[in-house]
Amino acid sequence: MSVWVPIVAYWIYSIAFHFMMKAEIPFFEKYRIHTSEDMAKRNRVTLSRVLLMVASQQAIQFILGVIVIKPPADPAALLLKQEAVQAHLAVRINGLLSLVMPSSKNSTLLASNLASVLYNNVWPCVQFFLAMVIMDAHQYFLHRLFHVNKFLYKHVHSHHHRLYVPYAFGALYNHPVEGFLLDTLGATIAFELTGMSPMLGMLFFTFSNMKTVDDHCGYSFPWDPLQFMFGNNVVYHDIHHQPYGIKKNFSQPYFTFWDWILDTQYTGPIRSSKTQ
Repeated sequence: MSVWVPIVAYWIYSIAFHFMMKAEIPFFEKYRIHTSEDMAKRNRVTLSRVLLMVASQQAIQFILGVIVIKPPADPAALLLKQEAVQAHLAVRINGLLSLVMPSSKNSTLLASNLASVLYNNVWPCVQFFLAMVIMDAHQYFLHRLFHVNKFLYKHVHSHHHRLYVPYAFGALYNHPVEGFLLDTLGATIAFELTGMSPMLGMLFFTFSNMKTVDDHCGYSFPWDPLQFMFGNNVVYHDIHHQPYGIKKNFSQPYFTFWDWILDTQYTGPIRSSKTQ
């Protein structure tokens, strides 16, 4: 599941946006960033080519996922190890509670419950957040390098920028080298460094895929949680795909702090497609 669920989520989410674009429902069209005519006129790659390259990249991701994400060789031994870690954590917490509440008779039970919450709920959230930060750092500096180095931009990264008007299916449309180094390797590094479980890895990879699709969907929805919860959203990334913002907004896919720290955040006016 850790390998194929993120891929399935990518296509389901992309298909939803694709049908939305094709239907051109007035209620949704008012939130659309570019028109269909603009997409047909400005993009330099066919939909069939985009689909082929995305499928190729995901085939590589699938193979690497099978290699990296493996079920535990001995589930019983893993369970014992996890219980031992949780028990050790409970002892430490109980020691702290005895200092804060020396007269408490329920400190052992409370410590056990707190250890369970910390180990099973809080720590996975911390791992997830750290993985987001690691992926952002990896993608920012590599993405910026692809723009600064003329050879890399011309022969590798320019493929992605053939989509001047991004759409959902094109989220992972890249040169194979970039697809592996930027997306596949970045997610793998984040997974390995944070020590995620296969289940948590599946959630992280799926969330990352859906966030990337949303960043390229072409619709600025005020109620979309992936857009109002993150400053790095569809509008932010769309600026990067336009000629006036191509040297700015390198951060992806979650936060914008690297652009802010290193002064690569676009601060000018957002131009409509009619004036670009």
